[in-house]
Amino acid sequence: MILVIRILLVGLMSAVLSVAQAEGLTIEITKGSQTAVPIAIVPFAQQGSIGNVKISDVVSSDLGGSGFFKTLAEDDMLTKPSEPERINFKDWQVLGQDYMVIGQVVGNGGSYNIQFHLFNVQNGQLLMGYKLTVGGNELRRAAHHISDLIYEKLTGRKGAFNTRIAYVTSASRGGAKQYMLQVADADGFNPRTIAESPEPIMAPAWSPDGSKIAYVSFHTKRSEIFVQTLASGQRESVSSYHGINGAPAFSPDGSRLAITLSKDGSPDIYVLNLANKGLTRLTNSLAIDTEPSWSPDGSSIVFTSDQGGKPQLYLIPATGGKASRLTFQGDYNARGRFSPDGRSLAMVTGNGGSYKIAVMDMASRTVNVLTDGSLDESPSFAPNGSMVLFAANKGGRSVLSAVSTDGAMQQKLAFERGEVREPAWAP
Repeated sequence: MILVIRILLVGLMSAVLSVAQAEGLTIEITKGSQTAVPIAIVPFAQQGSIGNVKISDVVSSDLGGSGFFKTLAEDDMLTKPSEPERINFKDWQVLGQDYMVIGQVVGNGGSYNIQFHLFNVQNGQLLMGYKLTVGGNELRRAAHHISDLIYEKLTGRKGAFNTRIAYVTSASRGGAKQYMLQVADADGFNPRTIAESPEPIMAPAWSPDGSKIAYVSFHTKRSEIFVQTLASGQRESVSSYHGINGAPAFSPDGSRLAITLSKDGSPDIYVLNLANKGLTRLTNSLAIDTEPSWSPDGSSIVFTSDQGGKPQLYLIPATGGKASRLTFQGDYNARGRFSPDGRSLAMVTGNGGSYKIAVMDMASRTVNVLTDGSLDESPSFAPNGSMVLFAANKGGRSVLSAVSTDGAMQQKLAFERGEVREPAWAP
């Protein structure tokens, strides 16, 4: 019974806490990779009025937090060149650096001209030179874009720094709790509240193009699924049946939602056509079936069910049919989420009341536990598949954390006030 209750709470009704402010964010590397590549991000030279965003700090934080790179502390730099001809590569070789980045930022009447160069320190080779011009409020986004370019050049994989995340927070106001759905940069900065209610908000899910978010709201004292357009703020109620309306997940083409409904008895998985609101029922049993998520090709849906006695993951064709069980080890495996390439499945795995984030290789069905927390939940892959964002309990409070898919690196995104849960990484 405890596990049955937990599957409902985690999958459909996780309470979330506290409001996040950009200035209250703390990013802490809690576990680093021993094989990280040394790279020096030299402070960019600045001319004119630049504001309070230091591009080199953002790039250093991005790359260092990825787990693939070990960034050199500014205090350890022997020199700080901003032009290629001023680099003495022997200085950086002595410091054990493999790569270095230099750059300049010039303020120009409300816009900024930015240029940077990426070098191989060992042979002095220029690997990349790049120039861009951005508006007055785009310095952080430009820095994330630079991080993406460097990351892709050195790893061969697209970066995910210039992306967004969604999460739910709440704060006590006058003795009453107020819940907020927020969208922020991938590093937690620039948060924006897109929905607010005195009743719980949960289970945010991005549309494939990142223009909309589906979520569950209890503002009418019962569950209801909304789809909200971010640009306009316009929202539409798409499911308000009797009983549970929960766990929305967009199809890869954005035309449908996989959802959990209990309108006909026990919770089952349905597919909702957003154009005509037609429903297709995929599961029909006395078990609790919840937390659906689409495969990247749209052919199948993974979901959590206790039909075998304990919560485990199952796979069913998106058009309906027989479900097959995916997980067998452990007392609890839930909240399955496919990697962007479909080769891996992130999940919450539990034994003896301890819940951690794990990744299953879909070909071999091998499960690799990535975290060592006691109450980790809500995994969500980065768009490039290199990291998994999740909610973790640290020191009695809930924070956002990210772990590399090999488990070698982990970072914590904490806020000075309260707790944060239900993260979802945008495409």
